[in-house]
Amino acid sequence: MRAAVISFHTCPLDAPGEKNAGGMNVYVRRLAQELGALGCRTDIFTRKHGHEHQPIEEIGEGARVIHIPAGPVTTPKEGLYDFVPGFTLGVLQFAERNGLRYDAIHAHYWLSGVAALQLRAAWNAPVIATFHTLAEIKKQARLGESEPDIRIEQERRIIAEADALLVSTSHEQIALERLYEVQPAKVLVLPPGVDTELFRPVERTAAHDALGLNGRRHMLLFVGRLDPLKGLDIVLEAMALLEDHDDVELVVVGGEQEGKSETVRLRRVADVLGLGDHVRFVGMVPHEELPYYYSAAEALVMPSYYESFGLVALEAMACGTPVVAARVGGLPTIVRDGETGFLVPWHCPEPFSQRIEMLLTNKGLRDSMGRAARERAALRDWNTVAQETLALYAEVAHTRRSRNA
Repeated sequence: MRAAVISFHTCPLDAPGEKNAGGMNVYVRRLAQELGALGCRTDIFTRKHGHEHQPIEEIGEGARVIHIPAGPVTTPKEGLYDFVPGFTLGVLQFAERNGLRYDAIHAHYWLSGVAALQLRAAWNAPVIATFHTLAEIKKQARLGESEPDIRIEQERRIIAEADALLVSTSHEQIALERLYEVQPAKVLVLPPGVDTELFRPVERTAAHDALGLNGRRHMLLFVGRLDPLKGLDIVLEAMALLEDHDDVELVVVGGEQEGKSETVRLRRVADVLGLGDHVRFVGMVPHEELPYYYSAAEALVMPSYYESFGLVALEAMACGTPVVAARVGGLPTIVRDGETGFLVPWHCPEPFSQRIEMLLTNKGLRDSMGRAARERAALRDWNTVAQETLALYAEVAHTRRSRNA
């Protein structure tokens, strides 16, 4: 089998937290690598975003990333829709030049879904759509969130016309049924995996030394793209409420979208709260360094207003680190409240502060939650995810061929 994976707006080679990169980038790359290892030749098509990558890059046995020129590389995500037809044409030309035919098309995010439906018309291959986030759900998650009408319109079209919808949690499935009237048979719930070879516990003192941290303060960790939807200011306010925040430091790993000034805003919030010396913005870090950050922290904090899944929570747990997260989206499917961390049902600093305080002042609780977190994360590996995804590809391809016979 040969699969075309479409990741139009973001390159899976980019590090999470950089520009538009996040958990989706890890998902697309790791899934493709495992599919390739299983014998499914997998090509990821993405828009050329700059000069840092080669036109074609091998990422594993049977898996590669192909960069297709489509519009100026500096175009922000909000302006990419007009370049989808040019991107689609570039994919078709690449396939024709190389004599390639694909058995399944897996689209990630709505812009990729638009391209996938155009490719289906040319290849007569089934389309599997994974959205990672949907405009209607995002709008409901946080007051003031807005999305362009074209996105809302195209997401509804993709949902209606795709051969199958692959989601990470039952929460997404329910949302699709409630907001888009999708038939349950069209949706497969398949949580992402975690690389347990990379994400494993590192002795805390060694992790602190590797990162150049003094180790004298309790460390809280945030990992992800800096965006108001991530709710990082809630953690800052929660830190200010701690009984002794002088001994606590928040390390923030991740960047922001181009043209945004979220870092400046968050620094200002920290200064106003008297936490300027207690928050460290380290920016982007290589993916292979993340286990050191997870292992150095007493807890990972995820105060997001919405997360379709929350892959960083699973990565932290695999490193034996408890998670304090908002009870939103897919996070309750990862974090077991009171066992592997805490789920906070309100976006208020007080309950976050209380849960954080419990972990910082109780080493026995941290250690027991860390062990439980590691055991739970170990149950979800990428090979299992790839096998189930490949079975879905085969099923929808067979159904489409039978229907067109």
